[in-house]
Amino acid sequence: MLIQKITRSLIQGSAILLLTISMSAAIGQKMAYADHSLPIISDQGIYSIEVYPRKHQLIIRKHGKVLKTYVVAVGNPSTPTPVGEYKIIAKGKDWGPSFGPRWLGLNVPWGIYGIHGTNKPHSIGQHLSHGCIRMRNKDVIELFKMTPLGTKVTIYGHILGDPSHDPRNLAEGDVGGDVQLIQSRLKSAGYYHGVCDGKFRSSTTTALKKFQRDRKLKPNGVISSKVYEELGLVE
Repeated sequence: MLIQKITRSLIQGSAILLLTISMSAAIGQKMAYADHSLPIISDQGIYSIEVYPRKHQLIIRKHGKVLKTYVVAVGNPSTPTPVGEYKIIAKGKDWGPSFGPRWLGLNVPWGIYGIHGTNKPHSIGQHLSHGCIRMRNKDVIELFKMTPLGTKVTIYGHILGDPSHDPRNLAEGDVGGDVQLIQSRLKSAGYYHGVCDGKFRSSTTTALKKFQRDRKLKPNGVISSKVYEELGLVE
């Protein structure tokens, strides 16, 4: 009797485990194309993507070797494409004409950014997006098929922007890697106590004004060239 009970328990446990795996797989298939608020992160490591905003170029590699190069549109100076290393955490289809037929969402901490198609093909090869990476629709469909969730995306450049131009002025409401860098510097100096998430909110403004007062600067809550200098970010 004891052996029979153990056997029944093992069979029941196996059945539950198989059911759980099947349900997880079904949910995973459904969520792979779900809204970006429900991402699935899976580190594949086979493919990688590199984006060079100044060259308007996106390169996809397989096992480190260049597979294909595409011409893309990137962010304008006031809404730059976020420099850094990210992952594709969401994939979607037909989200609207502005996004073209495909969307690949990135895990940028301060906003919703991704690689997508466009209904403005004339923008390809220019700095005309709001920070996202635009591709020709046929190209983004091709990229979408090749790249799994978890694919690493490296966007090259300087966090403070084009080295031939001064960094942009920043104020409450702005977002970006430059904001995150400012928060990090203010936090290191003991002025900012929040999360360095790249979102310029009132807490960042308060910290910045205190820093400005201590440095005998106008406490207007705006990151100007003088503030960049005082923070040691530019010479």
